[in-house]
Amino acid sequence: MANPKRRHSKARTAKRRSQYKVKNVPTPHECPNCGNAKLMHRACPTCGHYRGRAVVERPDYV
Repeated sequence: MANPKRRHSKARTAKRRSQYKVKNVPTPHECPNCGNAKLMHRACPTCGHYRGRAVVERPDYV
């Protein structure tokens, strides 16, 4: 197996490592039931609805 003959500079290493970042930040979407922000494919933290039905009981929601 080949080994590097010379050392890579810090700048070259940093250029390569600059691509290790969060690319897909989850974006919140509007809940169709209450209109508050929620993540996709998750129950709404405010009203507890998912895909048109209540899956989490929220007694404080009016």
